[in-house]
Amino acid sequence: MSVLVEFSMSPLDKGVSVSKYVARSIDIVANSGLPYRLGPMGTCIEGEWDDVMAVIRQCYQRMSEDCERITCSVKIDARAGEAGRLTGKVDKIESLLGREVNK
Repeated sequence: MSVLVEFSMSPLDKGVSVSKYVARSIDIVANSGLPYRLGPMGTCIEGEWDDVMAVIRQCYQRMSEDCERITCSVKIDARAGEAGRLTGKVDKIESLLGREVNK
């Protein structure tokens, strides 16, 4: 089953700025080969359930190597037979509006 997953993961024990820890996760996501989009409050990944969950697990395992407390939120949109929704959902809204939206 194809899923579109938005997740956010960060350590709670590393102070105010955690961007270097988030960057390590984005490197894992990028190297996965799955389509993704980085946003200011989370990252969306599209793919098969097991593949996407494996990437999130890798991000958690890497972060847990030197972080004692981690927060993670995950939102999942599972839809059988659909692919290309990472960009397709935005494209549909732009089509309905007749203009581009701020991406």
